[in-house]
Amino acid sequence: MPPLPGAELVRTPVHLYRYLLRCCKQLPTRAMQQHYQHAIRQGYNSHTDEDDPERIQLIIQRAISDADWILDKYNKK
Repeated sequence: MPPLPGAELVRTPVHLYRYLLRCCKQLPTRAMQQHYQHAIRQGYNSHTDEDDPERIQLIIQRAISDADWILDKYNKK
């Protein structure tokens, strides 16, 4: 199950970036939110030169599944 409704609508890197930032708002503490927001920003900046559509889709799928895992990890406590 995706962490937020709308995961299936993520098609571009900008959509992914905004989606992941919205996912951060579900984390329990402000420190966790800031940590993951920074990681998302760094990941986005490191992949700005990616131009292969297949590779971009793989990155998007992996990022959504990672966000799902992280939210499940913190919401189970």
